[in-house]
Amino acid sequence: MFGLGPQEIILICIVILVLFGAKKIPELMSGLGKGMREFKKASKDIESEISSASTEEKKTS
Repeated sequence: MFGLGPQEIILICIVILVLFGAKKIPELMSGLGKGMREFKKASKDIESEISSASTEEKKTS
């Protein structure tokens, strides 16, 4: 994972815990999950638009 060892990952987790606090982390993870879902949905929408446009282009040719 990005060339990080277990010690570095533990240190990063501790820093995040200290900066944001234990109560704020679930909110942050929830927001991150929602953002990822929106990004995946948008990429699927764009992909479907591109495929439908290419299908329409083939029909008109």
